[in-house]
Amino acid sequence: MVGRLKNRKGNPIRHPSLDRLEATVLDSISAHVALLDEKGVILKTNRAWRRFAADNGGRPQNSFVGMNYLSVCDAAALAGDDNARAAADGIRAVMQGDITEFVHDYPCHSPTMRHWFYMRATRLIDAGPLHLIISHEEITALKEAHEKLQHSKAAIEEQKQSLEESNIALKVLLRQRNLDKQTLEQKMLNNLKDLVFPYLERLKTAPLRARDRILVETIEKHLDEIASPLLQRLVNMNILLTPQEMQVAALVKDGRSSKEIAALLNVAETTVHFHRKNVRDKLGLKKKTANLRSYLLSMQ
Repeated sequence: MVGRLKNRKGNPIRHPSLDRLEATVLDSISAHVALLDEKGVILKTNRAWRRFAADNGGRPQNSFVGMNYLSVCDAAALAGDDNARAAADGIRAVMQGDITEFVHDYPCHSPTMRHWFYMRATRLIDAGPLHLIISHEEITALKEAHEKLQHSKAAIEEQKQSLEESNIALKVLLRQRNLDKQTLEQKMLNNLKDLVFPYLERLKTAPLRARDRILVETIEKHLDEIASPLLQRLVNMNILLTPQEMQVAALVKDGRSSKEIAALLNVAETTVHFHRKNVRDKLGLKKKTANLRSYLLSMQ
């Protein structure tokens, strides 16, 4: 800071209270601040700078004052520190007027803790000799939060990829299941044709009573319709029929009367009427004019 009053030689007159205010302001800033001259020599540091230096093995009180900051950066750059090289190049660019401000974030880990800082270099607004303000603001919390976010994104991406792989595997399994189902159905049909139907043909040519012949014909018809879509359609429609209701529905579809069904299933005719009513209710046939057999035939 420069006072408004000047002495006879034209040099500014500084008031002691201004020096104290300047020191108080600098020491109140959380960032590590240093004032550099035109050659890069450190003229002044604030409390945060000195405390950090002392905590990391530096000299207490006026730490680094009188040292050339640029020389320290150049030495570190020669040792392979890319961040030090970037800092030295940026400071010189500000000094030469190529840029008005240089900013750079970098890691500065201690033996026991990790630290990241945000460096800023800019000219001191003053009509006097060239001075630079160098500040280092710790951004460790921000960096760690960013790392956690990146890890979370990576974990989410990994889970997404795992789900996609599981989905592909599930599709392959379902496809294989459908193929296995088709193979099983085909094998079952072949067994019926080769191992069951020949014996039914022999029974049909044998001398049977009328009731037994009806049973043989019914068995043959139902075996023919094992692959019929009727049962599958009932399942797809979430219509759950009891085994006896399913028998009655199949015989109704075949055109059998309630009396014939009662004789075939060896139950009372009233029982057949009861099951027919339940089937109609489950199929949603509320109107009495709706024909149950016609509806069942339409489901094929």
